[in-house]
Amino acid sequence: MGLFPYKFRKFQEELVESIADSTSSASHLVLESGTGTGKTVCALAGTLDTALKNDKKVLYLTRTNSQQHQVMTELRKINDITPVFGVAIQGRQNTCPLVQRDPDLRSGTPEELSKLCAEKKARAISDSEGGCRFYRKTITSDFEDVEKYCRENLPSVEEFSDYCDKRGMCPHELTKDLLSRATVVAAPYVYFFSPYIRQRLLDWMNISETDLIVIVDEAHNLPEYAREIKSFKLSSKVIELVNKELDDFGNPEVLKGITVRDFVKQIDILLNKAQEEYLIEDDGIIPPDFLEAGLMSAFFITSHALDAAAENISEFGDTIRDVKRKKGRLPRSYIYSLGNFLQLWADTYEEFYVKLITGGENPAFEAYCMDPSIACLPVFSCYSSLHMSGTLSPLNEYRASIGIPKESRSIIFPSPFDPSKRSVIYTGDVTTKYEELLKDEEIIKKMEDYTVSVCNTCNKNTAVFFSSYTLMNKFLEDKILLRIHNDVFMERKGMQQHELMNEVKSFKSSKPAVLFAVMGGRISEGIDFPGDELEIEILEGIPYPKPNAKQRALLHYYEIKFGRGWEYTVKAPVTRRLLQTLGRLIRTEDDTGIALILDKRAVQFSDRFVSHLSEAPVNDILNFFAGR
Repeated sequence: MGLFPYKFRKFQEELVESIADSTSSASHLVLESGTGTGKTVCALAGTLDTALKNDKKVLYLTRTNSQQHQVMTELRKINDITPVFGVAIQGRQNTCPLVQRDPDLRSGTPEELSKLCAEKKARAISDSEGGCRFYRKTITSDFEDVEKYCRENLPSVEEFSDYCDKRGMCPHELTKDLLSRATVVAAPYVYFFSPYIRQRLLDWMNISETDLIVIVDEAHNLPEYAREIKSFKLSSKVIELVNKELDDFGNPEVLKGITVRDFVKQIDILLNKAQEEYLIEDDGIIPPDFLEAGLMSAFFITSHALDAAAENISEFGDTIRDVKRKKGRLPRSYIYSLGNFLQLWADTYEEFYVKLITGGENPAFEAYCMDPSIACLPVFSCYSSLHMSGTLSPLNEYRASIGIPKESRSIIFPSPFDPSKRSVIYTGDVTTKYEELLKDEEIIKKMEDYTVSVCNTCNKNTAVFFSSYTLMNKFLEDKILLRIHNDVFMERKGMQQHELMNEVKSFKSSKPAVLFAVMGGRISEGIDFPGDELEIEILEGIPYPKPNAKQRALLHYYEIKFGRGWEYTVKAPVTRRLLQTLGRLIRTEDDTGIALILDKRAVQFSDRFVSHLSEAPVNDILNFFAGR
């Protein structure tokens, strides 16, 4: 308790105590803690006492870079009480100076960038051509000066990158060297849940899993993240790139009389056949042995021969990666990816995976992992873990999904903020329910009219959160931007983090302004808007998942495993997305705000938040602010 650096607000003392008790008993805790409870600082204060007394280290896992920045900010406050050294790390995509200066490298995977980095470091050490000048400067500089700066300032990743850039050094390499000295490490999810990267992180920290106290922040994201990290696919675009690579590097035999291109051609045929036979709208479930049986039949080979061919394809691709690496290029091979895919595809367990054909502009074979506990298993080898979010209910679903032991504790702490400072209203004449949109084309027009009226009349910073990018694009196609009088800023699919933050910064400073974003996106979950930076939200529909084959398979899997398929795979994630989005409105005790949900189904969530039917939304919003 002595490490908490502020005066305790409501619930905070009990929150820190609960975390400290769980950590000291080497157990796992699932915690829902509402906005304003100070989850970050409470988690650090609650875990550090055990870490410092028992020579353990705290690994604080975040979903976004902004959350990582908050970890370092709170750690500075704790460091004023008791010296605690902490380091924040991100991937080379964000911290390697070469990547920042060469856009062609930014698409590299962690493994590819690691291989390229190793080559350039070796050349730098031998003073050969093509070596990394930043690494050369790093190994010839005084490391003690760097460590002193970090201990005194506990910089964020961005601040440390700026420090290193001015001195011509590599922040990624220096961060790795600092990790073994740190008691707290803030890192993205991938650093723990990817086996390849986790092992490297543990090596850099010079620690075993059993000496780690893991904090999973925004843990409501973890089940889907864990499923995705264990899933994999082979798309038509990758097949095209394999053919191009064969043109450049040759087309060897992988079995007697059968070349790599022969395999690629047959896979392409099977991809088209799967679309014809199994694709329904977005995707379709294919027989588990569809691809293997098709290849064995086409080439008259056994399953053992198919395994050998996949291995030979991977080996050929690996030689291409090696050639590129030695030339100082990104060591990427799509042929290697093809061979790796075929090996993984053959090894998937039908119990945990569903095999799909997905459509669209880039059709693909996909093996989708339905069980997040597979990726989460290493958490339970750690000394202790804390899983926290402001929107984690139902806690039993989260615990069951990722495999937390049943005897572990679960606790809910409400937000300390005055609930009357936030109002939620909804309309009863519109919905984004698919069947109703098909019947009535005027529904979207009504939603657009509501949106325009609020944005143009209420004179407040307003965020418009869409249930999907598809719906946002529909609004844009209807030229809604021409009807909104204020400046409109936008979260676009796939935009870089710095681009997103520039849009948010411009929105915050351009009052009154409008921000278009997506429920479940980075803005709806990872960004604070205190004060008048955001006072009105418009939620365009309820973000129900599309009932495609993948979603139906997931629902069936959870129904078989837990007997609660719809509750766990539909209701729970939708509720969390809504609550996360609504949570942007009230970030401090002085904030006030109102949300308008443009979907009559909002009433179905009355057990999680209070909402009122509105016949005149604009008037109700104006009256809300007039009364304050």
